Amino acid sequence: MLSQALDSGRRIGGHIMTLFLFTKSDVLTTLLPVTLFALTNAPHPHATRILAIIIWIWIHLLKFDISNQIQDPEEDKRNKPDRPLPAGRITAQNAADVRWLLVPVCLVFSAMYGRQTLAFSACFEALSIWYNEFGGHKAGLSKNLLTAVGYTCLEAGATIVAGSSPCLDSMSVRAVAFSCAVFATTLHAQDFKDEEGDRFVGRRTLVTLFPAFARTSMMIGVPLWSFCLSRLWNVDLVCSVAFIAYGTVVGGRFMVYRTASADKQSCKLYSLWFTFAHLLPGYWRFFYST
Repeated sequence: MLSQALDSGRRIGGHIMTLFLFTKSDVLTTLLPVTLFALTNAPHPHATRILAIIIWIWIHLLKFDISNQIQDPEEDKRNKPDRPLPAGRITAQNAADVRWLLVPVCLVFSAMYGRQTLAFSACFEALSIWYNEFGGHKAGLSKNLLTAVGYTCLEAGATIVAGSSPCLDSMSVRAVAFSCAVFATTLHAQDFKDEEGDRFVGRRTLVTLFPAFARTSMMIGVPLWSFCLSRLWNVDLVCSVAFIAYGTVVGGRFMVYRTASADKQSCKLYSLWFTFAHLLPGYWRFFYST
């Protein structure tokens, strides 16, 4: 009896780990910053909803990541063999079943927090289908646009889940809009580390099409956005200088260090910068909101 219980526990743990591995690469780039954004951007956040926020974001990410990773598992065999499909932890058909099962789960969960959250969830699903099933990820412009708008849906929906109102207020809308603009113009930071694989499969991204421009845009864009966001949210001088200085270092790394390992490290530092940027609306709410 005990051995059966242990075996069942190991199987359940294995399934949970498989699901986590689908989203592992998005923990620092999406799950953490969007969670912090929701908590700091919501007008009256509920601390008791932290788990609900994380679950809401994660199941949407899981649905998207499964949809994305079943498109070309052969590519992951070369570049990311630890992912569930190339590692043999789950079959493509079973993964697809989970992906479509999550659609009603996400919609029902979102409906619990109001019509706007449901609308953002439905919009995220539509963008996911366009991005993955209809090949929106294969072209640089549509890839960046779809990713930025999809990210915005996550931020907006999670913000509503975090707060007491079923709608976004004007300040939250402004925060989401600027976050979308920042992400749309800097998200190719995540493509540098995948440049070799993207070239191998013929995927057209800003990094593969215009590598020099892509690196220059990071060197200029990250510190420039750091300055603009500091001004937008009325950040004090010391914090502004620190944020701009860090953004300058992050942007400069993409220009100076160009190896695959360096690009991976630069991407991590960019993710941290983006996380800091997500805290700035909360700074404004704390010091200036009445």
